Amino acid sequence: MKLLRTIALDPSDTFVFDVAAEPGEWAVSGAFRFWDRDGARLEGKERAAFRGGFLGVQSWGWSTLAQIVPATADDYHSLIELLARQLVDRFGAPDMAVARTAAEEEVAFAQSLCSHPISSLIAVHRSSSDGEVRESFRRLRLREGQGHSKAFSFMEMEDDVQPDGDLKLADLGREPTDR
Repeated sequence: MKLLRTIALDPSDTFVFDVAAEPGEWAVSGAFRFWDRDGARLEGKERAAFRGGFLGVQSWGWSTLAQIVPATADDYHSLIELLARQLVDRFGAPDMAVARTAAEEEVAFAQSLCSHPISSLIAVHRSSSDGEVRESFRRLRLREGQGHSKAFSFMEMEDDVQPDGDLKLADLGREPTDR
């Protein structure tokens, strides 16, 4: 069995979304969070979550990417119970039985996205047209032999060197001359 977990290749989700999911949380599409909203009228971070976020079930935060991971039957049932509890506590579901039914549907849908190999990354794009939300999902492939790493890397400088005030960009391509 396979399910989705949130993954963070860099800290960008903490800037993009109001609440970023913690890396490694169980994830579902989360489109239901916008059932009563017009996606075309959303702005800012809420719009970013609508357009391209997976819902981290534990934190109720968003992740740009989800990773396909192996899961056990216990993981599957625990995820349904966690999501059902969140639907009652955070989303106002009338009781656990109704919430559990909705959670089962949402987890089954997330599971249907896991047809690719383990460790594949999945991205979502949502749009709203005529009051209907449309979702499309794509698999992001790594080059052969490449593992997941940071989306961006930074070079750390140990010395705080001041720039040369006499530097002229036009002179950079010229050979040095002796004076």
